[in-house]
Amino acid sequence: MKLLYNITIYLYIFYIRVGSLFNAKAKLMIAGRKNIFESIKSQISSLESNNLVWFHCASLGEFEQGRPLMEKYKIQQPDVKILLTFFSPSGYEIRKNYAGADCIFYLPIDTPSNAKKFIEVVKPQKVFFVKYEFWFNYLNELKNRNIPTYLVSGIFRENHHFFNSTGGWFRKQLIAFTHFFLQDEKSVELLNSIGYTNATLCGDTRFDRVLEVAKNAKQIDLVKQFVGNHKTIIVGSSWLEDEKIVQSLKLESLKLIIAPHEIDEKRLSSIEAQFLGKTLRYSKANENNVEEAEVLIIDNIGMLSSLYQYGSIAFIGGGFGKGIHNILEAATFGLPVIFGPNYHKFAEAKELIKLGGAFAINDVSEFEKTMSLLSDEQVLKTASQISKMYVQGRVGATDKILAKI
Repeated sequence: MKLLYNITIYLYIFYIRVGSLFNAKAKLMIAGRKNIFESIKSQISSLESNNLVWFHCASLGEFEQGRPLMEKYKIQQPDVKILLTFFSPSGYEIRKNYAGADCIFYLPIDTPSNAKKFIEVVKPQKVFFVKYEFWFNYLNELKNRNIPTYLVSGIFRENHHFFNSTGGWFRKQLIAFTHFFLQDEKSVELLNSIGYTNATLCGDTRFDRVLEVAKNAKQIDLVKQFVGNHKTIIVGSSWLEDEKIVQSLKLESLKLIIAPHEIDEKRLSSIEAQFLGKTLRYSKANENNVEEAEVLIIDNIGMLSSLYQYGSIAFIGGGFGKGIHNILEAATFGLPVIFGPNYHKFAEAKELIKLGGAFAINDVSEFEKTMSLLSDEQVLKTASQISKMYVQGRVGATDKILAKI
């Protein structure tokens, strides 16, 4: 199995190299890892520290989960230097200048030689993998060197290869983890079922993060002026399929803010073409024209989490594709959340639906029925309170992890 795993890794490298000729994301992955070890050696040596802690996140979502732990760890241990690595460009390219880490890199691809070389250069005192990023050559190297290694905000599902009849080799690799800090009871039970009892149920650090974001939300005067006294729908991280759904909204008494997941010119023009109401890009908004617009299109990255404070209801994108985006950033501001049918991998979505703070829809008809339901002020108020209390009742995972380690 080890041989097959390594063959798969090398095939993946070949695939990415070929893909980089045609795909922008693959091109970034290759370019970002060019001369990677020279960059790592140079920056690590400049830190002049023997107390380095390594955090690894697959992408941006995992970074948001790991961020509260990184920041609180640094407060408690100010002499610690933090190394942050990403696998995906969608994490690295957005957070490569994050001030909370001392060094930020792409993770070299998980070959045996890369793993050995990386650990020899970095010499981490502790290692944190966020959620479910398992690179077995790195884990093996960490285990061989007895470096404490933790999985934080981890989550396991029955269909993971660790739990099927052919997953013996993969199960053995989990011995590299010193401790598992898990999001839900089911994950604890699954690990226990294969003999791993070094697991603690501590919840999801994302709740700590979104509550902190809400407390420090930036005031955006132009958005506040745009909203005025209108009920406002925030469409967050949307794709074309999501925008087709909200296109049915009658905007006579509503305002609509759309923050698309991608902001290239083609996507922005597509949104403008879909909506018959007066659209305005945020980059072109000013105090003289913003009140007249009915649809405000956010054509920048980084504003969405603060936008939710101005909304009445949130429509979260991705549910008609691979899966919904972050609903907690909206819920923490007390917004009922609506999303498409692909939400079943997200515990918070399922829980909020049961509680009455979230609504899953399959088509325009169901969206219109949900909006009609939320037009009742008492229903809207109740759903809003449910969303807000849901987040507030689940904070504290970061403190539990730090207390344990």
